[in-house]
Amino acid sequence: MFREMRRKKQALTEAETIEILTTSTSGVLAVSGDDGYPYAVPVSHVYHDGKLYFHGAVEGHKIESIRRNEKVSFCVIAQDNVIPEKRATDYRSAVVFGRARIVEDAAEKRLALERVAEKFAPGFEAEARQDTERLWDETCVIEITIEHMTGKAAIQY
Repeated sequence: MFREMRRKKQALTEAETIEILTTSTSGVLAVSGDDGYPYAVPVSHVYHDGKLYFHGAVEGHKIESIRRNEKVSFCVIAQDNVIPEKRATDYRSAVVFGRARIVEDAAEKRLALERVAEKFAPGFEAEARQDTERLWDETCVIEITIEHMTGKAAIQY
């Protein structure tokens, strides 16, 4: 169902790809947007147990697109160093294909927001919990179940 990577020598292992998804703080979510146009938007994410999580407003282009079509793609560029004298780029990246869903269960939503706080607000978890309570009704959590992922890196020069 998913294409094989064409330049297999540049493929990263699953563990290396997961490391990129775990350690990076942002990526670009691509959804099927309005009138068949792709819509790509940067989001801050958390990787946990084979899934990606991010949060945002309860309405908008991204949320409407996910409600209409759960199939998404997500891309992270973990390294991007241009080497002018080699006319090349030293890079590491990950691409994910999966299905997004809006987390409706309160316990699941709370757990995902706790993971977000652990990653993005270490040492401020109590304040993040207060924010979660204060903004609960305005906050949407999206979970992406990963169906296929690849990691790729430049070949060493």
